[in-house]
Amino acid sequence: MQWRALVLGLVLLRLGLHGVLWLVFGLGPSMGFYQRFPLSFGFQRLRSPDGPASPTSGPVGRPGGLSGPSWLQPPGTGAAQSPRKAPRRPGPGVCGPAHWGYVLGGRGRGPDEYEKRYSGAFPPQLRAQMRDLARGMFVFGYDNYMAHAFPQDELNPIHCRGRGPDRGDPSNLNINDVLGNYSLTLVDALDTLAIMGNSSEFQKAVKLVINTVSFDKDSTVQVFEATIRVLGSLLSAHRIITDSKQPFGDMTIKDYDNELLYMAHDLAVRLLPAFENTKTGIPYPRVNLKTGVPPDTNNETCTAGAGSLLVEFGILSRLLGDSTFEWVARRAVKALWNLRSNDTGLLGNVVNIQTGHWVGKQSGLGAGLDSFYEYLLKSYILFGEKEDLEMFNAAYQSIQNYLRRGREACNEGEGDPPLYVNVNMFSGQLMNTWIDSLQAFFPGLQVLIGDVEDAICLHAFYYAIWKRYGALPERYNWQLQAPDVLFYPLRPELVESTYLLYQATKNPFYLHVGMDILQSLEKYTKVKCGYATLHHVIDKSTEDRMESFFLSETCKYLYLLFDEDNPVHKSGTRYMFTTEGHIVSVDEHLRELPWKEFFSEEGGQDQGGRSVHRPKPHELKVINSSSNCNRVPDERRYSLPLKSIYMRQIDQMVGLI
Repeated sequence: MQWRALVLGLVLLRLGLHGVLWLVFGLGPSMGFYQRFPLSFGFQRLRSPDGPASPTSGPVGRPGGLSGPSWLQPPGTGAAQSPRKAPRRPGPGVCGPAHWGYVLGGRGRGPDEYEKRYSGAFPPQLRAQMRDLARGMFVFGYDNYMAHAFPQDELNPIHCRGRGPDRGDPSNLNINDVLGNYSLTLVDALDTLAIMGNSSEFQKAVKLVINTVSFDKDSTVQVFEATIRVLGSLLSAHRIITDSKQPFGDMTIKDYDNELLYMAHDLAVRLLPAFENTKTGIPYPRVNLKTGVPPDTNNETCTAGAGSLLVEFGILSRLLGDSTFEWVARRAVKALWNLRSNDTGLLGNVVNIQTGHWVGKQSGLGAGLDSFYEYLLKSYILFGEKEDLEMFNAAYQSIQNYLRRGREACNEGEGDPPLYVNVNMFSGQLMNTWIDSLQAFFPGLQVLIGDVEDAICLHAFYYAIWKRYGALPERYNWQLQAPDVLFYPLRPELVESTYLLYQATKNPFYLHVGMDILQSLEKYTKVKCGYATLHHVIDKSTEDRMESFFLSETCKYLYLLFDEDNPVHKSGTRYMFTTEGHIVSVDEHLRELPWKEFFSEEGGQDQGGRSVHRPKPHELKVINSSSNCNRVPDERRYSLPLKSIYMRQIDQMVGLI
């Protein structure tokens, strides 16, 4: 027994020695444990790996602590939180030593750890594996939709059956706004098939859409959703078929006679009643495809829903040579723009279309406003209209001045890292302490304008949340450090920003982010017949729904992230993505505007010297009836340099890897 006691004593002595070394010097061996640190959004001052935290730092309510994170403070309460005078552009240099990891309660990784994980290129074999996994994810969802749900709108992946509009409950807007009984998932996925190079399935799918899909339905749908998901996809697929220079392979359809364009025109005509009998020019939010605006319709609409129609409506007008569609969409944008606050330049999120009164005064980057900003910029990229760029620049200036909180630079200076919050449109005062998952699109938009440094920092914020939950909760309260709304419906916004940031930086860090997202989706959302909405991001319970944007956006951006040799990436600045992820070509034809004077308030003369005037709402149907459908004329690449040290800092900022 003595030898056993001796051995036990030696073991305990060794463990004690290692414990002392680990506590004092951090030299003890790994015990095989992985310690998870809770998120702590902004309740302590940022510490750098080079030094201790500020003496005044500490959680709210503790002695010596801050009264709250600097994000709670209004702009201008100190140098670190002063509003930026102009949109900042990235310059040469490297990020400073402050990291999200400490704000989020994580641990920064040292240079050795970074070099070990990220310094080498993402192995080609692993990249090919992730590309194939993304393609397989799309194929699994698509094939199951076709097998179990088509011709209905969506797939219920748990019970392996289809889903259409909720006829029994017209008030179920979560379903009925989106599902119009027009094979939504198939239509929405068309250009993804082309981008993945599956010409045979693309051709088969297009023929199915032409032969089986009709919009002559007694379905009341949201104008915005029908536009971005259906109209946008039809136009994208039509351009792929008819563009002899498209790089995706043989996507021609035998005896194709512009059927998709005719279908797009038919749908747009059915949406036009939403723009009639509105005193402001802002459209009604919903329309019945057969009968027009319902008699009991709501006069309130969100800014994004009414102001994010210009890309699709503009493309349609310019392909048809009919100004009606672009005119009504542009009129709505201008009407909303003219209602912005005179003091802050901000817009609210809900407006009354008859009175122009702001019902929702919250101004932010998420639900209700997100794609309004996106389409100001993308409309300019497509159509070259200077006023679109001027509106975007002014909006971006106001966003920087009133929504952006935290210090001036992402990783330099005092105070918390930058974050975009929700404020009152008139005062700029903080309205709440949550962000929603739709806001994760904004880093991608910042890439488009070259504000890459800020995009990197903001992207790291959302990725840190993803790392904690394996998904983005629909709404996250950065003060309470917990989700406010717990579901995740397979949204693409973080993936989109990850893809665009990789295109801008070519840094393998973003490939690791994409791999994390892919693996999370496979682990938590894959079910018997597809991929299911996460009902609860913490306990990972699921809901029986696979929204169409999972195939049209989430899978597409993941695939493109890993497919380095995709034709999209070899086409320079030729392509851009809509807010639903549909690919559209950027070419000179779309910048031709023969009806320029048509958009003036008083009218003018056309190219033949004939007098033209601004159409009134009651004239819209008459103008449209003369549309000439037979007149169908046949992204900037983000290669901004970025030093690898950037991503070392981002790795440390996330701190949860």
